Amino acid sequence: MSLEQKIMAEMKDAMKSKNEAALRGLRAIKAEIIKAKTEPGANGELDEATEQKFLIKMMKQRKDSLDIFEKQGRPDLAEKEKEEMAIIERFLPKQMSEDEIKEAVKTIISEVGAVSAADMGKVMGAASKQLAGKADGKTISSIVKELLG
Repeated sequence: MSLEQKIMAEMKDAMKSKNEAALRGLRAIKAEIIKAKTEPGANGELDEATEQKFLIKMMKQRKDSLDIFEKQGRPDLAEKEKEEMAIIERFLPKQMSEDEIKEAVKTIISEVGAVSAADMGKVMGAASKQLAGKADGKTISSIVKELLG
């Protein structure tokens, strides 16, 4: 079952149960699917990697908005962002813990043969590919800096 089919099925359930928060999050994902399908070169089909990329992008946007709303003292808007993040999270692969990321980065460092901070680019390139969708880029970067520094 494709992501679009899953979203449509869940939208029906959310409409039946009158779950406004879920429906809002699902509609946002559906809009991104339509946008991605109509981009040049998409041919109306999406592969799993493209779906993961826009879901990760949506999560990042919501996290940024959440930070802003919390700093401005807007708990009503912050709550909406949290609700949408919970919906989007259901369609993302399970995120790795910091310890799991450290172990993966250590393996990558040994595979690449990195010895100093000058090799960070090599390590980040390999780590970003290997951990795509499973870990946040900022977290990966800070762990690579820590291990190479």
